[in-house]
Amino acid sequence: MPAQIGVTGLAVMGANLARNFARNGYTVALHNRSVAKTDALLAAHGDEGDFIRTETLAELVENLEVPRRVLIMVKAGAPVDAVIEQLVPLLEAGDIVIDAGNSHYEDTRRREAALAEKGLHFVGVGVSGGEEGALLGPSIMPGGSRESYDALGPMLEKISAKVDGEPCCAWIGTDGAGHFVKMVHNGIEYADMQVIGEAYDLLRSGAGIEPAEQAAIFADWNKGDLASFLIEITAEVLGHVDAKTGKPFIDVVVDSAGQKGTGRWTVVSGLDLGSPVSGIAESVFARALSSQRGQRAEAQTALEGAVSEVALPENFVEDVRQALYASKLVSYAQGLDMLTSAAGEYGWDLKLDEIASLWRAGCIIRAELLKDITKAYAGGARPANLLFAPAFRDAIAAALPAWRRVVATAVQLGIPVPVFSSSLAYYDGLRRDRLPAALTQGLRDLFGAHTYGRIDAEGTFHTLWGGDKSEVAAVDTH
Repeated sequence: MPAQIGVTGLAVMGANLARNFARNGYTVALHNRSVAKTDALLAAHGDEGDFIRTETLAELVENLEVPRRVLIMVKAGAPVDAVIEQLVPLLEAGDIVIDAGNSHYEDTRRREAALAEKGLHFVGVGVSGGEEGALLGPSIMPGGSRESYDALGPMLEKISAKVDGEPCCAWIGTDGAGHFVKMVHNGIEYADMQVIGEAYDLLRSGAGIEPAEQAAIFADWNKGDLASFLIEITAEVLGHVDAKTGKPFIDVVVDSAGQKGTGRWTVVSGLDLGSPVSGIAESVFARALSSQRGQRAEAQTALEGAVSEVALPENFVEDVRQALYASKLVSYAQGLDMLTSAAGEYGWDLKLDEIASLWRAGCIIRAELLKDITKAYAGGARPANLLFAPAFRDAIAAALPAWRRVVATAVQLGIPVPVFSSSLAYYDGLRRDRLPAALTQGLRDLFGAHTYGRIDAEGTFHTLWGGDKSEVAAVDTH
């Protein structure tokens, strides 16, 4: 019997996806550049379903039913192109090449266009959930042609996470849409982790609450509107004790956060689209600052750190909880707004309610609030911004006094809260009737004749700053 799908690249993620397919009744052809890795998978998990062992890509292709479905799970970038180059001559029109790694969406758009010229389907699939999700049911965000989804989608839906019986998998849109949505998911994940870290730092450095006690606080928060996978595992990490030293685990971990690039990609794409993902950007920069350990060590003696004597607000822990929730909402709002901008730029029909529903289970940012986000974008009256949805507008209004108190207290204490504060600034920027951008436009016109608009007239204008300062209509040079 031929295999319904082939998987090449059997590191942990690829191996776990292959096992997931097999556990769900599909025959899976296996290939890896090192045959030893294939044999190791079969030795450990060969009894989980039907696998076909292959040693070459040609043998992999020979063992697949038509249309052939080949899933690539190798490191993003040049390795993906290298596998595609070897694979394409072996395939026929109508076959499907699937990249389930964390590839940049522009690479996916390029590859999809190139393979389409050869009559092949290229599907960029965002997969979230880590190693465990890949095996037990991830959130899956496939792009590519609608035709390719008709042949591939039912398999992906079957292996995905489920919420009330509904799969956390749906066709996102053409070419790079799936990888773009996964990238934005990861950007939100960066901001989400950073605001959790800021809450931890405020409770410890500000209120003197030790990790073990914080573990109980986060576990309690996980029972309410903050309920989410990241809050759940925060409680676990904070409650963990290092076996070697007997200290809280978090106290023996180097405070320098790594990153693989998807958060940075989100920020760069946000800049390209003119979409203000300031909270996500601050979370990326916070990781970058944490990695500058040499400068940070020197700064502890070189830079003044005097802070005011501060009496913590009453119910400070509850204030931090509310500020965390409000900042978390802003992260989602910025990410979803960026999806709207991308849809217009790339011609994608991105359904925000459907995308939010895919994130309800299986993925890293899964959270209870995604149910309300899904509802907010379902139906006719879709908000222009998530924060305008009545449920979230009211929630932030209730949290706003606490949010302001927390940011003000953090500034007085000298505790950095870049995402708490930038998220509040974003919120205030949205609601202001006038922004200082009017002055920016005036300055741009003076030094560069960049022109400006008027609130009381149509068109664009320029002031003759070097002359009599009279105003003239701007000349259209296009």
